[in-house]
Amino acid sequence: MDIPIFPTSEVPKQRQDVHIEELEIIPFPDRFRVYAHIRVTPFLERPNLLLIAHDENDRVVSELNIIETMHHDMEFTLHIRGVPDPAGVYTLTADLFYETRNPPQDRRIESFLIPAADQDGA
Repeated sequence: MDIPIFPTSEVPKQRQDVHIEELEIIPFPDRFRVYAHIRVTPFLERPNLLLIAHDENDRVVSELNIIETMHHDMEFTLHIRGVPDPAGVYTLTADLFYETRNPPQDRRIESFLIPAADQDGA
């Protein structure tokens, strides 16, 4: 009788088969923080991730480096910096890579909106 160590859908993959499977972004009610949930293919070799948020003018407002993550399902809080009012449209780019990021092994780009203060009940 075989007893699986991992659920069948979560068997760790070789490096070349690891990809970003999900990227979810939700602004916090304070509008200066953003919840980011990222799930990658379960892996044998630990990948690196780089999350960069840009505003409408393509200016970096938040950046997060994850070096050789141990987990394939992760949650982070990104802080929107350098803006007096964070209302607007943003883009979050997530790169998955091993030795080099140029080019990344996988990239996911998602847009999100931080509403104006009067639109979210604040």
